[in-house]
Amino acid sequence: MPERTKLLIVDDLPENLRALNALLRDEERVVYQAATGEEALALLLEHDFALAILDVQMPGMDGFELAELMRGTEKTRHIPIVFVSAAGKELNYAFKGYEAGAVDFLYKPLDADMVKSKVNVFVALHRQRQETQRQVEALERARREQEATLQELGAAQEELRRALRMRDDFMSMVAHELRTPLNTLFLETQLRKMQIEKGLQEAFDPEVWKKMVARDDRQIQSMIRLIDDMLDVSRIRSGKLSIRPGWTELAGLLQRVVADLSRQAAEAGCCITLQVDEPVSGWWDEFRIEQVIVNLLTNALRYGSCQPVEVTLTVEGKAVHIAVRDRGEGIAEELQTKIFEPFERGVDNGVAAGLGLGLYISRQLAQAHQGELTVESTPDGGSVFTLTLPRLPAPA
Repeated sequence: MPERTKLLIVDDLPENLRALNALLRDEERVVYQAATGEEALALLLEHDFALAILDVQMPGMDGFELAELMRGTEKTRHIPIVFVSAAGKELNYAFKGYEAGAVDFLYKPLDADMVKSKVNVFVALHRQRQETQRQVEALERARREQEATLQELGAAQEELRRALRMRDDFMSMVAHELRTPLNTLFLETQLRKMQIEKGLQEAFDPEVWKKMVARDDRQIQSMIRLIDDMLDVSRIRSGKLSIRPGWTELAGLLQRVVADLSRQAAEAGCCITLQVDEPVSGWWDEFRIEQVIVNLLTNALRYGSCQPVEVTLTVEGKAVHIAVRDRGEGIAEELQTKIFEPFERGVDNGVAAGLGLGLYISRQLAQAHQGELTVESTPDGGSVFTLTLPRLPAPA
C-alpha cells in the first residue's frame, strides 16, 4: 500500500482546524494540526509534507514568520505554502505572502470546492515528485549495480586471461620438466644399444651397471614426483585431497629423511644437521608429513647458497614445530605470501626451478592436519620454514 500523503494545517482557532481537517482528510491523506508556529516547526522537522496551510494572524509567531523560517531550513524550504487570512484585501497581505514564498493566498470564509481543488493539485505534484525521486534512486541503484557488474566482469575476464596464461605456462613447464629426465633416459638407452651392437663387453661391468641403474632411478623418480605433484594439485582444487593419519614418531621420520637427502646435500656442497629435543609422537599422516619435509629440504638445498641447512624439532604445549633453516639470499617480504601460490617458482642460478607446486601443496597438507606452514626471511639472512602440527589424540 502506498504511503499516505501528509498535509499540515496551522491555525490558532480549534474550530478552524476542525473544519479544515474535515474538508481535507481522506483515505490517501493524513492531516497534521498545529495551533502555534512552534508546534508547526516541530512537525515540519519530523515529517515530509506535501503542503502547509498557514493562518496569517496568530499570536506569537505569525504565519509570515513561520514561512520565513521554513524557507531558511533545508528540510522544509521545498514545501509549498498556502496562506489563509480573515483580514480584508485592503491590508495587502497577499502581496506580503507571496514575498514570503507562498504559492497561493486564500481569504476567509473559504470556498470548500476551491480549497479541495487547490489541495488536490499540490498533492498530485507531491506524489509526482516522490515518484520522480523513486525513479531517480532506482536509476542510480541500477547504475551502481551495472558498474559493479562491469567491474566483476572485468575481474572475471582478467582472471580468465590469467588462467589461460597459467595453463599455457603450466603446459610449457611440464613439457620442459619431463623432457629433461626423458632425454637423459633416451640417451642412456641409445648408448647401451650402441655398446651392445658393437660388442663392447667392458661397458657392462657390474659397477658401470650400478651407476647406470642409479641414474635411471633418479630420472624416473623425478618424473614420478612431477606427476604426483600435478595429481595433488588436482585433488586440492576438487576438494579431494585426503590424509590417512596413523601413529607417527617424528624424530625417526626426520632422521630417515635427512639421511636420504645427505647425498643430495653433499652434491650441493653443504650438509644437513638435525636437532631433536625429545622423541615426539602423534596422530599424523606419516607419508604426507615426509612429503612436506622433503619439499622444504629440497628447496633449502637448492636456494641455500651451498651453506649448511638446519632442521629442528621442538614441542610447545600441544603443538609440534619442525623448522628448516637455510643460509641463502632470503626472500623479499612482498614475495613471502606469493611463494605459497601454485606455479610460483623460485630462480636457481638464473633458471626457474620445478613446477612451483611444492610449497603450495605443502601448505595445503599442513592445513589438512589442522596445522600451518609459515616462513620468516630477511634479505641475505636466509629463510626459516616452520611446519606447526597440533598433537591430536588418536580417534576412538
